[in-house]
Amino acid sequence: MRLSAVPAIVFTCLTLVGCVSGSSPESLVAGLPSPEKTGSVVPASGPIPSGSVGTDEERASQTAQQREVLAWAGQVAQPPAFEDAPTAVALPVPSDRPLTSPQPEPPAIGSQAPVRSRVYGHRFRDAKPISFGRSSPRKLSVHGVDVSRWQGDIDWATLRDQGANFVYIKATDGGDHLDPMFMSNWRQAKKAGLKHGAYHFFYWCRTAGEQADWFIRNVPKEAGALPPVLDVEWNGESSCSQRISRARVLEKMQVFLDKLEHHYGQRPIIYTAPDFYRDNLRGELLNYPFWLRSVAAHPSTVYPGRKWLFWQYSGSGISDGVDGRIDLNVFNGNEDDWHDWVTARAG
Repeated sequence: MRLSAVPAIVFTCLTLVGCVSGSSPESLVAGLPSPEKTGSVVPASGPIPSGSVGTDEERASQTAQQREVLAWAGQVAQPPAFEDAPTAVALPVPSDRPLTSPQPEPPAIGSQAPVRSRVYGHRFRDAKPISFGRSSPRKLSVHGVDVSRWQGDIDWATLRDQGANFVYIKATDGGDHLDPMFMSNWRQAKKAGLKHGAYHFFYWCRTAGEQADWFIRNVPKEAGALPPVLDVEWNGESSCSQRISRARVLEKMQVFLDKLEHHYGQRPIIYTAPDFYRDNLRGELLNYPFWLRSVAAHPSTVYPGRKWLFWQYSGSGISDGVDGRIDLNVFNGNEDDWHDWVTARAG
């Protein structure tokens, strides 16, 4: 380097230093992600959920059952062996899975931790209130609703503020009926920030394969959506009112469940009512999460021994933002359990 160039270089360096020192702190970090981290997900290891009732032993048993439910609910097992199915690595069966969700990997430097959504306290009313005593669903933290065309136009932001932290939306019946409000409800629920999923009402007069195909054709495969639901019950109000054997019921259900799990990558949830459960599902399909209708007593009384993920505790709910009655539901766990479960299907 020639000596005559040194003053020019020094002058240039001083000029650059002056420019930098005159910049605002905000301009120095512009474009970089904020280091602030809010509401990082914590594994479900807190106290017994407020919904627990009974003696210490009963509460401990219920908490253990909740942890076990959350460990396998929505976990994806080996996909069914369809001809076009990709090769997948087998995962352990639900009984071998850990009882709590694994600790998430720490975020990469410069990335933000997941932000936990707000849990809205329930302010629903009931046109036909039932006293559940010490096992009241109101002692549990995370409430939600299920809707169909019969709820009409919904004010989703108001419904959310009333305590609807999740919603299951009627999508399809049988092999050819689509709820006319489904796509509007799906889009508006998402816009309002509700965790949302879709359910299918099963017709025993149609083949399971064509019903699964019809659901898949109409329900988006959306990251972060809740697992699909198969609604199985006896229905004497439609043209399909036949009651087939228990063996045929289970056979049809398995075909439907397998196809949906293969397509959506999540284990479906089974919704049912007491009479159908008694006739067909007692002691069956133990590897699936259940959503149980029980509007007069706690599910442990109506469905003894059955682990459950959601409880539909009223069919006569009243809420601002909805005209008429609405079904009310609750999640089996506390807020941390809920966030862990939702985060596990956010990919």
